[in-house]
Amino acid sequence: MELLSRLLPKKPSEQKDRIHFLDELRGFAVFCMVFYHGFYVFSELFRFEWSTSLLRFFQPLEPVYAAGFLVLSGIASNLSRSNLIRGVKLGVIAAAITVITVFVTPEQPIYFGILHLMSLAMILTGLLMNVFRKLPAWPSAAFCAAAAVFTYGVSDRFLGFFSVPLIPLPDALYQTDWLSFLGFYSSSYFSADYFPVLPWLFVFFAGVFFGRFAAEGRFPGWTYKKHVPFFAFIGRHALLIYLAHLPLFYGTGLLVSSLLS
Repeated sequence: MELLSRLLPKKPSEQKDRIHFLDELRGFAVFCMVFYHGFYVFSELFRFEWSTSLLRFFQPLEPVYAAGFLVLSGIASNLSRSNLIRGVKLGVIAAAITVITVFVTPEQPIYFGILHLMSLAMILTGLLMNVFRKLPAWPSAAFCAAAAVFTYGVSDRFLGFFSVPLIPLPDALYQTDWLSFLGFYSSSYFSADYFPVLPWLFVFFAGVFFGRFAAEGRFPGWTYKKHVPFFAFIGRHALLIYLAHLPLFYGTGLLVSSLLS
C-alpha cells in the first residue's frame, strides 16, 4: 500500500535525490480531483444546487488535471521496483471500488475509472519496460502525446484533433459494452468515473518515456527542492487520500441531507 501511495518511491540512502517538485505537482492534481469529485457527489447523488453550479464550472478542467496525474504516474513508473506488482495490487483495489459502487450507489457505478486505467497501464509498463527503454525518449513521448490527441474523440465515435472530427468510426463498434474499457460503448453504458484506454493510456505512456530523464537524474536542480510542503504531502500519499475522499464526501452528504430533511 505504501508503494502505491507514493509518486516517487524512496531509494535506499538516496532521499536527497527525491524529485519533490513532482510530488507537489501530483499533490496539486489530486487536490483538484478531490474537490471536483466532491462537487460531483453532492450534485449527482444529493442534488445540492450550489454543488451543481460549481460542478458545471469546473467540469471542463477535469481532463487537464487528470492528464497531469497520469503523466506524473507514468514518470514514477521509471522509479518503481515493480510496476507489475503495483499494477496488480491497484487492480484489486479498482475491482473493489467497482463492487462497492455497484451495490452502495447503483445509480453511480464505476466500471472503468482512473484507478482501473492506471492498474492496466502499470501492468503493461511492467511487461514492456525493457522494450520501452530501447526506444528514443523524446520522439516516443511526442508520439504518445500525438496519439492521445488523435484518439481523444473515440468515445464520441471519431478520430481527429481533440474535438475536431477527421475520421468517423463505424457504428458497429458502439453496439456493445464489451469494449467499453477501450472507449467503445453503447448508448446505455454509464460509468461515474470513466477513463478508457483510448486516449488515456497514451497519456500515461508519454509520462513513462519522459520519466526516463528522472531515472537518469537529469531533471533541473530546482525540482529536487521542496517548495509547497502541503502539496508534497498529498502527492506522497495520493492513493490513500484518493480512496478516503469519496466515502468521506458520501457520508457528509448523507449527514447534511438528513439534517435538511
